[in-house]
Amino acid sequence: MADIATKAPESDAQETSTAPQTAAEQSVFPGDTPAQAGPSMGEHCTTDRPTASGEVPTGEISKLGGIDVYIAKPSDYPHSPSKLLLLLTGGTGLKSTNNQLQADKYASEGFLVVMPDQFDGDPAPNSVDMTEIQEQASWLEQIKLKTAEGIKSFMIDMWLARHTSEKVLPLLHKVIEGAREEFADAVANGGGIYGVGYCFGAKYILILAGEHSDTAVLGEQAAPKDEEQGPSKKEPLIRAGAIAHGTMVTKEDLEGVKAPVYIAAVENDPLFSEEEVLTPGRRELEKKGVEHEIQVFSGVPHGFAVLGDYNEPKIKQAQVQAFGQMLGWIQGH
Repeated sequence: MADIATKAPESDAQETSTAPQTAAEQSVFPGDTPAQAGPSMGEHCTTDRPTASGEVPTGEISKLGGIDVYIAKPSDYPHSPSKLLLLLTGGTGLKSTNNQLQADKYASEGFLVVMPDQFDGDPAPNSVDMTEIQEQASWLEQIKLKTAEGIKSFMIDMWLARHTSEKVLPLLHKVIEGAREEFADAVANGGGIYGVGYCFGAKYILILAGEHSDTAVLGEQAAPKDEEQGPSKKEPLIRAGAIAHGTMVTKEDLEGVKAPVYIAAVENDPLFSEEEVLTPGRRELEKKGVEHEIQVFSGVPHGFAVLGDYNEPKIKQAQVQAFGQMLGWIQGH
């Protein structure tokens, strides 16, 4: 199901298959141009899978640093020591039942989980799976559907343009500072803050796990700097991180990581290219001696590790396995 590579040699890197064009790239109108040049967001990043029957979130929505957060606590907290975990979601965001249940799962394992609204009340536009409809549609209907897909892709691109690192990182910084004050006991018990991220959130766990400047976290206008020396470098904001099927991740994000990191990737994933991102990033982690583990899952969709019900036993098994690996990584660090 999955190949594990810990500081693996370069020769074992798998080739990335060429991704099919998206509807935005396959415009049905001559002269149209794609809304965005690179890969955008997949269906699994913006749409929740069905929730398992009978499961209801047990945490609560509160505020930290003025930002809405979902907080899930271990049942015996604060009577028993806990560790603080920052959970960053895909595009479905804070109010997704599946994301809340995912936070509850980590809480049941002893973590005090803070899941921020990293989109400031603006989660990704919901997508619909039109594969089955397309198979049954006439050629005229197919044209209409492709146009609809192009509009949907454009909406996602516009949404991504509203949620850049310049907007997201200052928000996360406020949450982290608020968590350090509100849950100082959990931060002290864990020797820092731990982080897990899925899809969109994975990129930011990698950034928080790296050496950064004040301007990278607070934004150019908010961060003071010495005009002669430039912004000073800061240590990672998380002690260790684990991510699954990142989107919008660059090789620079991976190359900058300094804290121990676990990566669950999907084989031949155009949203997290092995050739352009994962392999060069891994080489740099090896070069710098950063502790890491990369696990590549085959035969599963991008987004498989996000909590949600699947009919296929292989995907269900992979979801359980990825959660166990991510949990084990942060527990072990």
